[in-house]
Amino acid sequence: MGKALHHYQMISDGDRIVVGVSGGADSLTLMQMLLERLTRIPIKYELFAVFIDPGFEGSFAEPLEIYCERMGFPLRVEYTDYGLLGHSPDNRENPCFLCSRLRRKRLFEIAEELGCNKLALGHNKDDIIETLFMNICYAGEISTMLPVQTFFQGKFTLIRPLAFADEDLIRRFARNQRYPDFINPCPTAATSKRREIKLILKQLYRSNKKIKGNIFRSMSHARPEYLLK
Repeated sequence: MGKALHHYQMISDGDRIVVGVSGGADSLTLMQMLLERLTRIPIKYELFAVFIDPGFEGSFAEPLEIYCERMGFPLRVEYTDYGLLGHSPDNRENPCFLCSRLRRKRLFEIAEELGCNKLALGHNKDDIIETLFMNICYAGEISTMLPVQTFFQGKFTLIRPLAFADEDLIRRFARNQRYPDFINPCPTAATSKRREIKLILKQLYRSNKKIKGNIFRSMSHARPEYLLK
């Protein structure tokens, strides 16, 4: 995480940062590590943890809130119906896209309300690679999520401090920290397009351990002259 923070100069002294906490290993790791950094670095920043509850039956919002308090930070819970809207009959083709977009929009609104200039999300290296393949396969374009991205004419900056971290490394850290296993109540969590892409990539990685690193490096070594126009 430190490499990504320094490489992209993600955090500056005095930043006020909303951290999107989902209950998963990525976001809990991100929040814990951003808090830990404050004890040993010369700059100061403020963190505001926010969980957007999508509204499914079986929500884990309350136990997550209690666990975050035990970890040493308060969690703001926003109860919404975004997941239900995403899975409504009018939006069957891509429920994840709408739900994600609405949750992201709400996080920006909360950031503005709290006077924050940055939003931190827990996406890791695997997420970035998977998004590249999802966009190629399902959107017909070569693009992915960026480690740092500005929005609304520079008013907010979205940062992904775990952009250089492998998912397996984060999972091992989470087990070491004994994070609770909050079960995602989303009805399509186990059958999403991202999961399909993840399974395909895992097959590739098994065949050659260098493939994952090569795919990740390729996103910063594009050769437009050898792409179709």
